[in-house]
Amino acid sequence: MDVARVQRWCRARVPAHVRDQIRVEADVADRHVTIVECRPPWRDDGGGEWTRFPIARLRYGKATRLWSLYWRDRHSKFHAYDRVPATERVEDLLAEVDRDPTAIFWG
Repeated sequence: MDVARVQRWCRARVPAHVRDQIRVEADVADRHVTIVECRPPWRDDGGGEWTRFPIARLRYGKATRLWSLYWRDRHSKFHAYDRVPATERVEDLLAEVDRDPTAIFWG
């Protein structure tokens, strides 16, 4: 259910009429979900793949049953985001990414 919430949140971030220019997606792994900003190829000939830029990571602790938020540095390494505590409610972490009070997620 939580993964589906993250996927819905990602889809809602970008209006339908500009999804050919930008998308926000959720890459799902075993114990985490990475929120990724996707942009089309920059070349005019339409060649190439969309670029994928990690924005944030939500990690689930099986033992604790809590979600934690992580931010990405310039070397693409993730670090614990300490402004919000781990929580059972993934929506709380998505709200923090949305708010982005430190400009660490969206710039």
